[in-house]
Amino acid sequence: MKQIIQSRRTGHLALKDVPMPQVKPGHVLVRTRASLISAGTERMVVDFAKKSLPGKAKARPDLVKKVINKAKRDGLKATFQTVMARLNEPLPLGYSATGEVIGVGAGLEGVYTVGQRVAMAGAGFANHAEVNAVPENLLAAVPDEVTDEAASFATLGAIAMHAVRNLGAGLGDTVAVLGCGLVGQMAAQFLTLSGARVVALDYDSDRLKLASELGAELVANVADDSLAATINELTAGRGCDGVIIAAASESSEPFETAAALARDRARVVMVGLTGTAFPYADFMHKELNIIVSRSYGPGRYDSEFENQGIKYPEGWVRWTERDNLKETLRLMSPRRTARLDVAALISHRFSIDAAQRAYNMITEGTEPHLGVVLDYPNNSERVVQPKFTTGAVVAKACILGVIGAGHFARAVLLPLVKSNPKTHLHTVVTQRGASAEYSQKAFGFDHAETDPISIFNNPAINAVIISTRHDSHATLASQALAAGKNVLVEKPLAMDWGGLNAVVAAREANDDIFFQVGFNRRFAPAAKRLRDRLARQSGPKVIQMRINAGAIEPHHWVHSAIEGGGRLLGEACHFIDLARFLVAEPIATVSAEAAQVTKGSSDDATIALRFADGSISSIVYTARGNSEVSKERIEVHSSGASYILEDFRSLEVMGDNQIAAWEGRQDKGFKGSITAFIAAVTAGGPAPIDETELIETSAATIAVLDSLRTGKRINL
Repeated sequence: MKQIIQSRRTGHLALKDVPMPQVKPGHVLVRTRASLISAGTERMVVDFAKKSLPGKAKARPDLVKKVINKAKRDGLKATFQTVMARLNEPLPLGYSATGEVIGVGAGLEGVYTVGQRVAMAGAGFANHAEVNAVPENLLAAVPDEVTDEAASFATLGAIAMHAVRNLGAGLGDTVAVLGCGLVGQMAAQFLTLSGARVVALDYDSDRLKLASELGAELVANVADDSLAATINELTAGRGCDGVIIAAASESSEPFETAAALARDRARVVMVGLTGTAFPYADFMHKELNIIVSRSYGPGRYDSEFENQGIKYPEGWVRWTERDNLKETLRLMSPRRTARLDVAALISHRFSIDAAQRAYNMITEGTEPHLGVVLDYPNNSERVVQPKFTTGAVVAKACILGVIGAGHFARAVLLPLVKSNPKTHLHTVVTQRGASAEYSQKAFGFDHAETDPISIFNNPAINAVIISTRHDSHATLASQALAAGKNVLVEKPLAMDWGGLNAVVAAREANDDIFFQVGFNRRFAPAAKRLRDRLARQSGPKVIQMRINAGAIEPHHWVHSAIEGGGRLLGEACHFIDLARFLVAEPIATVSAEAAQVTKGSSDDATIALRFADGSISSIVYTARGNSEVSKERIEVHSSGASYILEDFRSLEVMGDNQIAAWEGRQDKGFKGSITAFIAAVTAGGPAPIDETELIETSAATIAVLDSLRTGKRINL
């Protein structure tokens, strides 16, 4: 299928053929009929992408701070790899579109039907693409009498509607709308429909004329010296009851204008991106309230609401982003005498094939424009399901299929497998076609697909790397094993006992294959050096690990109980496995205590392990530490000797003259893990890590959560 893709690094924009997305539970597959280019927002995205690296840094100092903190924790090399992987990631454009349902995911049977028209919203979902996979809460059915072109405005309408709701204007209130672009024009119409008196303000006379034709009671040029006097005359000297700032400007002039026109204690709602240095004295004297409107409404930026279909109780949240989308479509109906008119906002129409020309016009400003709509002629003829492909078997090679190509895979895993001469990169599968197409070209895969079946059912592929979100690991690993593939699955292996048992059952059914979990730290040179020395000592070991993991934002998917399972499950498992590796004895018991959670999910805990030989290990995992402190510090005490492993950069030794201290470049064992996996595939085994040990470590990790839930020590 065709999709508009932009490079984050260069800003280059192109119409590409990419694999078609697959429908999944809670989602609907939509063949696009029309999509709207939001000139203001998308021009900002395009302009940012075109900036040089210093230019990007200047524009986003918040991101620079994150990069600096990561460099302090993880080192320059790892940080550089992560940043480059992020910049190389393809950027799908578009977030407001409409189309026809061609597939319904599990859980939505009867809610949506094939052939039904829907409006879709959301960056990354409602793309300028021939087919999109969209979650339930970012969809709304389109009334029969509303055209495809009109419905493609629904997302922008939801943004305008939420701003109006935040303003709280009532019948007869006078409201100034600063900026008569798409959002400003629709906000003005919503206000008029609700009985408010609208004053439309802009510098563009054509846009002001359009606002007047669409119902604004008064229009005025912002540069007019008599503007304040005109408003005073209209409002009997009170000033405006509210102001919506829908202007896109780097200056703070909109706030200055708002302060001059607003009445005492009025609300000022900011929905456009503008300078934020407001005139304090003017705002303080009038006690003005500033509200920054959150895009489409409640639910926006909540991954559980948007991606997982979680509902908000209507008694507490009446108007979610989905409700605003629905209401926008209802108000578009031509059956209404008073309605939202978006047809008048369309200035240009382009075919998807002419998208480059459309964006050139917008970014270069070659023509005055407002609503730019893309249509998709002959879409039904061009959209095809992915075809099953096979390739020639390369003798004595690891013929690889990769499922999942996110930041970590692109920054770490894929460069390593690409550089290994014994690897043949056959097929890459991602949820989004744009990501699959990019990964195929960036790393040299033969094929790019969006359905894992294309890997499982392909007899040419003998190995699979799974690097998806945590909730799919056990299922995909089980399916790959059942298909007779060797598997390297990123941690965690499973999120619960059921998933772990499914992996065990799939593996036990086939003795000719193996699986490996991405516990790379046991392949680190310093860890192997220490393990070899400990293996020659008698008596129990005492291990203390302090993991200064650093905080991640509360809404990150890792915190989600459904997708990520929390950081203790998804990340602390590394160190449970490392302790198991160093002691080289089975784990007998697990217990854990968690610090009080103040936001997100639990990522501050102590984990106590007891081993069959009497060894013990204490793991302190925290997100509350300072980034100046090393990230991973491991102390091991045994037979009168002590060893300190610091961030896998140095190994300090005291009381043991049989092993020398070591210091070098940080190496957490990523390359060693990949090399071992590929070597085992090409040689036919054995598995690089005892698979029973991997099951044991995974069981111990799940037991950590059981201990936290029950308050008890768990026997394995």
